[in-house]
Amino acid sequence: MSGVEGRLAAAERGENPTVLARLKTGWAVIGDTQHLPGYCLLLYRGEANHLTDLPRAERADFLLDMSLLGEAVQNVCSALDPRFRRVNYEVLGNSWPHLHAHVHPRYDWEPAAHRSSPVWTYPDRKDPRHRLDSRHDALRTKLAEELMRITAEAGMGPVAEPR
Repeated sequence: MSGVEGRLAAAERGENPTVLARLKTGWAVIGDTQHLPGYCLLLYRGEANHLTDLPRAERADFLLDMSLLGEAVQNVCSALDPRFRRVNYEVLGNSWPHLHAHVHPRYDWEPAAHRSSPVWTYPDRKDPRHRLDSRHDALRTKLAEELMRITAEAGMGPVAEPR
């Protein structure tokens, strides 16, 4: 799966293994790299490059979906790791020109040189040893379950659960 088009098409077909849930505006997915365990993204399921490309109501829905994903990340990661510190949110688009949001858990165990910096300062964040694989199955399951619980509690159940 390469590029956002391939990832979104695979999610629509139920063939994207990173999908946690389909939310109102997009797909909640676990990140391909897990150098910070619990890293997730929200991939907008329509055609948009910038957040401001969306009508205001849909923009608000996208940001709410992002916050619900962040809440799930916070709940799961804080339960799994007592050194969990916070969640950081980013909507970038410099290298992937399709609207998406990054949800990064942050931890007290991060090296001091990176603890207060953007995750992009990590020189090894894409190192193969951090690649998403079967080691992360339990984390992925917990994130999906918590996202289902949170969206149901908010009266905004996911459009579809992962297959």
